[in-house]
Amino acid sequence: MHDFIARPEHGIVWITGASSGIGRALALKLAAEGYKVAVTARRHEKLVELQAEARGLSGSIVVLDGDVTDAEDMEHIMASIEYEHGTLAMAILNAGVYLPVHAEDMNRADFEKSFAVNLSGVVNCLLPAIDHMKTKGQGQIAIVSAVTGYGGLPTGAAYGATKAALINMAESLKFDLDKIGIRIQLVSPGFVDTPATRKNAFATPALVSVEEAAREIAAGLKTQAFEITFPKRFATMLKLVRLLPYGAYFPLVNRVTGWRERPPSAGHHSVTPHLAE
Repeated sequence: MHDFIARPEHGIVWITGASSGIGRALALKLAAEGYKVAVTARRHEKLVELQAEARGLSGSIVVLDGDVTDAEDMEHIMASIEYEHGTLAMAILNAGVYLPVHAEDMNRADFEKSFAVNLSGVVNCLLPAIDHMKTKGQGQIAIVSAVTGYGGLPTGAAYGATKAALINMAESLKFDLDKIGIRIQLVSPGFVDTPATRKNAFATPALVSVEEAAREIAAGLKTQAFEITFPKRFATMLKLVRLLPYGAYFPLVNRVTGWRERPPSAGHHSVTPHLAE
């Protein structure tokens, strides 16, 4: 028995964090494939521009403004999808923020915002989506994490912690969601070429464009795979590195990133992949 794979005739796709980056490119990709896509983010004007760009595609884009950190807001969006736009067939929970953390200059706000958007923001969307899907007996959910969640990296104390939590969350939920006909997948991108990534003062190995990322995700959503990760070689390498004992892991990461040699004053650059809200 194969798990449910959402097709355009099954209903609407909901993408959070769709105003830029991967979310935006993926919304256009799925709309081009004939899906009706509801897009959510805080920046209304960016979503309207996205909707206009999708005109002429075989599918369509519906703008549903919202802040994923507001649970009530996400409940309202889910109700709007259900009562005004149709059945929710697939939810792609992509909204995220990357705030670098440096031990010599930490502040609580960076952690609180990271957890609110990247972790609680996913939960705020996940609960109403599952409630809707379980009444239908089918649905598909994709949680966007990152390869940063595989193991600790410099500057990633807040971001990486949220992405590691999302990996565990998706793995844990799969056991129960499988039994009620809801398929959950984990999306783990590597470095993606976004404006924020271009500001990094270091090499970004295996960098992919947002369009390539969207193609990889769109293709993966149509497979039975639990994890959609890319680039494959880079992701596999990071998984293998994480199997090393700590005595080897930390020296290797320091050597590859050159982080140990950086003075604290030069430390305010990121070394982690990230997403956009």
